[in-house]
Amino acid sequence: MALENKLGLTSSADLAREEERISKKKAVELFESGMLNTLKPGTFSSLAAIHKQLFGDIYPFAGEIRTVNLAKGNFRFAPVMYLNAALDHIDAMPQSTYEEIIEKYVEMNVAHPFREGNGRSARIWLDHLLKAQLGQVVDWSRVDKEDYLLAMERSPIRDIEIKHVLRQALTDETDSRELFMKGIDHSYYYEGYVTFPSETL
Repeated sequence: MALENKLGLTSSADLAREEERISKKKAVELFESGMLNTLKPGTFSSLAAIHKQLFGDIYPFAGEIRTVNLAKGNFRFAPVMYLNAALDHIDAMPQSTYEEIIEKYVEMNVAHPFREGNGRSARIWLDHLLKAQLGQVVDWSRVDKEDYLLAMERSPIRDIEIKHVLRQALTDETDSRELFMKGIDHSYYYEGYVTFPSETL
């Protein structure tokens, strides 16, 4: 079954295709409009604005904190009952160095505040933060998909791998639309979430 959506689609495959097409179009608009320049780097409010821009034409929950608990594989993301506190904590985390920025990115991934589209939104959010603080962004075309996914999977316990993987791909080409779009390329995400009731926590 497909997630509830504004397109009236009931097939998950059809929804995935339309989601990719529309979100990429919206990402181009996000880049070209200058909207990112109006957002405060490293905040949940900026991530929510990015998510709403990408997915607002697809999902009624775009930009809104999820109301269901999510898991991927054996990993459970932050429980709904603690999500607001987790996001407040992330907002308050330091972000002046590369290490601090990636630690913040890892925590936002653990929070996983949205029902869908977390990875794509968070990669744009990460690049926005890196650009503002360090004058660099990630060249996602230089990030091996398997290395990235494995490093992200292990990052809540050991973040040294994801710091290494992303550091190798840093570039000062911060105004390249092509590099910007690589962050939401289909090859970098497989969301594959399952939901579960609160009482199973």
